[in-house]
Amino acid sequence: MTFLKTSVAKKVAMALSGLFLVLFILVHLAINLTLIYPGKEAFDAAVEFMGTNPLIQIMQPVLALGFIFHISMGIYLEWNNRSKRSVKYVNNNPKVASSWASRNMIWTGLFVLLFLIIHLLNYFVPFKTQEVSDHYVLVTGLFKSPVYTLIYVLAFISLGIHLSHGFQSAFQSLGTPRQKCHKFIVYSGNLFAFLVALGFSAIAIYFYFN
Repeated sequence: MTFLKTSVAKKVAMALSGLFLVLFILVHLAINLTLIYPGKEAFDAAVEFMGTNPLIQIMQPVLALGFIFHISMGIYLEWNNRSKRSVKYVNNNPKVASSWASRNMIWTGLFVLLFLIIHLLNYFVPFKTQEVSDHYVLVTGLFKSPVYTLIYVLAFISLGIHLSHGFQSAFQSLGTPRQKCHKFIVYSGNLFAFLVALGFSAIAIYFYFN
C-alpha cells in the first residue's frame, strides 16, 4: 500500500490511464473517418452500434472515469512538481532541458478539456436528450460553423502536441528500456500524434469547405 502513495506509482497510473485514452482516440478517429468514406450509412451504423452495444455502454462510465482520473492526476503531478522545484529548469536553458511540448503538457491538456466540454454540449447532450436523431447531419452541421471548426482544429493540434510527449513519457514511466527503445518510441509517438491531429483536423476542414 505504501508504494501506491509514491510519486512513481502515481506516474505509472497516469501512464496507464493515458494509454487507455489513446485506445479511445483510435476508435473515435476510425469512426469519424467513415464520415468521409464510405459515408453517411457507415457512420450512422457505427454510431448505432456504439450506442446500443451492451459492452460499449458499460465502458462509457469507465471511459469518463478514465478522463477524470487522467486530468486530475495530471493537474496534481504538475502542481506537485512545481511546488517542489526551487529553481525552475526552464529558466536555465529550456530548449536544452526539455521540449516545448513537455513544458506545456498542462496547458495543452486543459485546452483539450475545454474543447471536450464544448463537444459534449454540442453533440453528446443533443443526442442523449433526443433533440437530434440524425448523427451524420448533426456532426457535419457543426463543421459548417467557422468558430466551431477553428476550435476543433486547434484542439486536435493541441492534442497532437500533448500526445507527442505523453506517448513517450508513458512508456518511460512504465519502465521501458530507454537505450534500446527510446528512439523507436519517440518516433512512433510523434508519428501517432501527427496522424491523430491531421486525421481529425482534415475531417473538420473537409466538411467546412464541402
